[in-house]
Amino acid sequence: MLITGGSGFLGAHMTRFLLDRGHPVRSLDLVPFDVADLRDDIEEVVGDIRDPETVASSVAGVDVVIHAAAALPLYSPEDIRSTDVGGTRVVLQAALDAGVGRVVMVSSTAVYGVPDHHPLVEDDPLIGVGPYGEAKVAAERLCAEFRAQGICVPVVRPKTFVGPGRLGVFALLFDWAYTGHGFPVLGRGDNRYQLLDVEDLCDALYRCATLADVAVNDTFNVGAAVFGTIREDFQAVLDRAGYGKEVRSIPAQPAIAVLRLLETFGLSPLYEWVYETASADSYVSTEKAERVLGWHPRYSNAQSLVRSYDWYVEHVGEFAGREGITHRVPWRQGVLSLAKWLF
Repeated sequence: MLITGGSGFLGAHMTRFLLDRGHPVRSLDLVPFDVADLRDDIEEVVGDIRDPETVASSVAGVDVVIHAAAALPLYSPEDIRSTDVGGTRVVLQAALDAGVGRVVMVSSTAVYGVPDHHPLVEDDPLIGVGPYGEAKVAAERLCAEFRAQGICVPVVRPKTFVGPGRLGVFALLFDWAYTGHGFPVLGRGDNRYQLLDVEDLCDALYRCATLADVAVNDTFNVGAAVFGTIREDFQAVLDRAGYGKEVRSIPAQPAIAVLRLLETFGLSPLYEWVYETASADSYVSTEKAERVLGWHPRYSNAQSLVRSYDWYVEHVGEFAGREGITHRVPWRQGVLSLAKWLF
């Protein structure tokens, strides 16, 4: 199988998942594959999914593509559009031309925008917020177009996924817990905010890659089955840190106004979809994936966050001083690094 974005957080976990089940893996990514214990077991292509020649050579001889490559929300709007929409078109076209039977598309529940009801189901309107959400909506439309041309294109919409190795925005929570601080939540923190463990996501993608076309050629929400309020789930990490610190509420609307201003000036890693949804309920129905795919998530929100934090503690020395805009490195905290001393 080919994994686009194979060097990313999800790509690395998906690679291990497939290798453990005896599947050969080819990785296509802009950056080299650097997971030491897996590197010698895969075929690696370093290149851009926006380049038709690179993608054409990468899909040659594979039967399934798992399309996980994406420009994340901290990328420029131009890179998000050209990668998440243009790159998806290139991958789908290359697969069609090469006779690849199936492309599993990793989308996002960001396609639902800021909803007015819960749980969300697959037929709900798609109203992406910001460049990333809008690009994912457009990419899903492309999937529908190519599905009509005969390719099996399962679309998986995961909730925000965490697990060992996940940093990005969650590095804020892990860093504040590790250094003995509390952590703020917008509003009372009594909203239910569903996450997803990366291992459970890999399982869903694997089922979409291997089950019969007639079952999987569709769209599926995936998220944790067990999740509490955002206060309860974040508190599990603070409890694991062992400093006796607590999640603390801050007024939502004034905080959102400040975060919006900080984002405008590049002083905070938190983008619109994060702070606009953080104080509201956010969860999807996974009934369809459970019924059609036979998929059942193993991890609760709290379990996923705690095992992510445990990995952080074990490896904290390896990424000290490293910052970036992917899930595998901490995002630059900006002025929020000063705010943590208030907690």
